[in-house]
Amino acid sequence: MPTSLSLDTARRDDGKLVLIATGEIDLSNVDAFNNAISTVSSEGSGRGGKVTVDLSAVDYLDSAAINVLFARADHISLVAQPLLMSLLHISGLSELVTVEPAAPAPEG
Repeated sequence: MPTSLSLDTARRDDGKLVLIATGEIDLSNVDAFNNAISTVSSEGSGRGGKVTVDLSAVDYLDSAAINVLFARADHISLVAQPLLMSLLHISGLSELVTVEPAAPAPEG
């Protein structure tokens, strides 16, 4: 059974596309994640620069997801929540991809 994953796109103020992932990314849904990055990269390539993949609402990445990010390292930048930051550093991905920490959630 696939793990819950939601993938959406948005445009930043500068017009660049952002892929927003919510949930968990693992072997059960990594193909959808890979396809979404591919689509957003293709759509956004006309604006130059890298596509931002926003992982601030992702709670879990397995090795399949890390492999997808490595394969796309030349074309992406990342926004990640603190829980994922150590994984991105330990894997070495943060040496290939710009990784920004996610903004803290507003207090309610």
